[in-house]
Amino acid sequence: MDNKVIDKFWMKEALKLAKIAYLSNEVPVGSVLVNSNNIMIGKGYNTSINKNDPTAHAEILAIRDGSFNLQNYRLLNTTLYVTLEPCIMCVGAIINSRIKRLVFSLKHFKNNKFSNNVSTNLHRLINKNNILVETGILKKDSLYLLSSFFKTKRKINSLL
Repeated sequence: MDNKVIDKFWMKEALKLAKIAYLSNEVPVGSVLVNSNNIMIGKGYNTSINKNDPTAHAEILAIRDGSFNLQNYRLLNTTLYVTLEPCIMCVGAIINSRIKRLVFSLKHFKNNKFSNNVSTNLHRLINKNNILVETGILKKDSLYLLSSFFKTKRKINSLL
């Protein structure tokens, strides 16, 4: 089966998880971890707000779930699908867990000097660790979900 078809399938699953985060009043990011046989071994969505846990990002939770299911902290020959470009914490977890491939939908849209420098350094780390990266899968769907979330937040805050 074509990689693009597989990537779209799993990104749709990550988007379903992002929608759960959205409905839970969390930043709508979802993540799915898949093994080399294209079987989901881990999943997660942002729960940082509800759990009061700054590490409860979708990627971290998917990695924890996958490690638990494999009974191994090494996630060799796996692919992590995420609806938004991972932050520096999540990139560290991706590197440490030895994930082989990262597929994310949307680049982080905070285009200031700091995030651009962080993004450049993250990409160097990813490349140094030979992690294959694919971006832009179902980008419009992820953008719509995130935009809707923050538009609603701004509207609520303006009423307060």
